[in-house]
This record gives sequence, structure tokens and C-alpha cells, in this order.
Amino acid sequence: MSGKLDANVEVMWLTGRLVPDHKTIADFRKDYGGAIRKVCAQFIILCRRLDLFADASVVIDGSKFKAVNNRDRNFTRAKMERRLAQIEESVARYLRQLDSADRQEPSQVREAKTVRLKEKVARLKQEVQRLHGLKAQMLATPDQQISLTDPDSRSMATSGRGSGVVGYNVQVAVDTKHHLIITHEVTNVGSDRAQLAHMAKQAKATLEAESLDVIADRGYFSGPEILACEQAGITVTLPKPMTSHSIAEGRFAKHDFRYVAEDNAYICPAGERLANHYKIEEHGLVLHRYWTNACRYCAIKSRCTTGKDRKISRWEHEHVVESGAAPARRTSRENASTTRDGGASVRHAEDEDGRNSLPDEAPAEGRHRNGTARPRLQSDPRHQYHGR
Repeated sequence: MSGKLDANVEVMWLTGRLVPDHKTIADFRKDYGGAIRKVCAQFIILCRRLDLFADASVVIDGSKFKAVNNRDRNFTRAKMERRLAQIEESVARYLRQLDSADRQEPSQVREAKTVRLKEKVARLKQEVQRLHGLKAQMLATPDQQISLTDPDSRSMATSGRGSGVVGYNVQVAVDTKHHLIITHEVTNVGSDRAQLAHMAKQAKATLEAESLDVIADRGYFSGPEILACEQAGITVTLPKPMTSHSIAEGRFAKHDFRYVAEDNAYICPAGERLANHYKIEEHGLVLHRYWTNACRYCAIKSRCTTGKDRKISRWEHEHVVESGAAPARRTSRENASTTRDGGASVRHAEDEDGRNSLPDEAPAEGRHRNGTARPRLQSDPRHQYHGR
């Protein structure tokens, strides 16, 4: 925020060209947090009076904000074990050096080296005692994580592979028409998986709407969360993540099996009927199991399963998930080459046959001033397959 004071003209006008530093801004937010929340509430009331939220449609997303807490001052179980292992390795190396020094002829150099190594070993032993004390505090916390500078901050994974940040996960609901922030909440939970229903209900209450349309990315996909939104009168649209290993191995995925609600059965790609045999409870969810004995004689079994037969699981509220999810209907080979970033991209709506439902308007052909046609840029040949 302090950087915007020198770059954004609107902010310059709003602040009267005042340039407070980061510490001043942080202290202001801390000291006047209640007043800032009241201003935000009045802003929402003003937007409602101006009828800016008539569509009752929001997008929910989260962003990771770095806390004032160095990564070295944050400990998880894995970090603690790595740090203790590093110290044990260092102590063992110093002890080997002490043994080597003891075999040398007495000299001032040997004495100085021995004293220095013993001091290092003593400091490392003190560090081990300190870490064991922190480990006891860490294991006593619900998430088994502790931050020394900012106790509420947590270590979270980010989009970069192998990277992370110690900070907060800020959830925001934004109006789809005017891009105005409806509501926000700061959490220290790194995953967005359990944030959908809470943020959607909060946005609905803020807008004082009877119904609400919510759009989110695949990071929010959770059956119980979608069901909670459905029960609260909230319609959710989000892509269903493709997590099946069968796709990467070139075999049929679950979406290749068609569910027949009238018979409570699935129809496999070979046309066989998978009947419902029993139901079980896993992780608090009631699941129904479907399979058929015809798999062992199937001509395309190698493309379906490597086991005796193919079993399909279906959650008792799967119909709610299917109505809100927007899975990408692609072939197994295309799914195997999908990108790894896990993010959801914005696409045009598609017809039932998979083609783009928005008609392409032929752009006017460019011409020079003398009326001759200007050569057009060559399109990417891959684009001819778009939407198929």
C-alpha cells in the first residue's frame, strides 16, 4: 500500500500527497480496525442504495499475504524434524573433528581449534533444548504449527512448485458486474477447500439477497461445501478437478460412465449396466458402490481397469455436485497432457455439442489508406481445434 502512494494519482489525491511508511499504515490498521470495518459496512450500504448489487452474483477467491514472520521462525512437524536432523549431523561432524584434533601433536593451534569446536557443540546442544521446548508447544496446537513473531500466521503452500509463504489466506467475494468487494475474511488456513460455504453465506447476508450465484475455481471444490450452499439457496458454479490416475494412464474416468437416476445405476462405455450393491461411510460421507460381473468378459477391459472389475463410487448427494460442477469433457489422452498449475481458466459457455456458444464475428479486413488489403496475421494453427 505504501508503494501506491508514489505511483497512483487517485491515492495521491485521496491522501493529500501524504506519504506514510509501511509501519505507520500497519499501526493505523491495527489501532482503527473497528472504524475501518464500519466504513466498509457503510460502503456496502451505499452500493445497495445505488442498486449496484442488483444481479446478486459474486466471485470468490483467496490470496496469500505474507506475514511479518520469517520462515525460519515458523515451525511445523516436518521443519522441526529437518532442523533437529541438521543439528545432529553438525554435532557428529564437530565430534569427528575433535577426535582428529586429539590425535595431533599438542600445539597452540590444536588447543584453539579444540576450544572453538567445543563451544560450537555446546551452542548446538542448547539449540536442541530450545527446539524440544518449541516442539512441545507446537504439538499442543490444533494444527501442530507455531510461529514465533506473528503467532497467528501459518506456513502455506503457494502456486510455485516447492515454494511457500508464512502468512494469511485472505478470502474475498467480489461483485461480478462492478468488481466491488462484497465481503472479505482473513484466515490462517492454507487451503480454500473449506471456505466456499462460509464466504458464500456471508456474501448473501451482506447483500441481503434471497438467492445468490457464486463462481469459484477448482480449489474450492468440495461436496459438503457445495451441498451447504445449495441448502442456503446459493447456486455454485465451479470446475470439477480431474484427479483420477486412470486418465493419465489412458483409461476411462468416472465421467465416461453415465448415471441413470431412474434405475440408480451406471452405464459403462461398453454399454453394460453397473448396479448399486451396497453403501458405506468414508470420511463422514455416505457412498454407494456400483459394479457389474461382465467386466471379466469385456473386450475393452484393458482401457477401463487393471483389476477384476471396475467399481464406481457415488456420494448420496452427488446430484447437487453434478448440477454445480463444470467438468472438462475431454478425452483421456488430452487429460493426460493437461497443465499442472491446477488453476481454473475462464472460458466461453459451450453448447451441448461442445462448441463455442458465442458466435464469432468476422472482423473487418484491414486496409491501407490507398484501399489495398492489408495482410492479416497468421493465427495459431492450434486454434482451429478450439471448442472441439
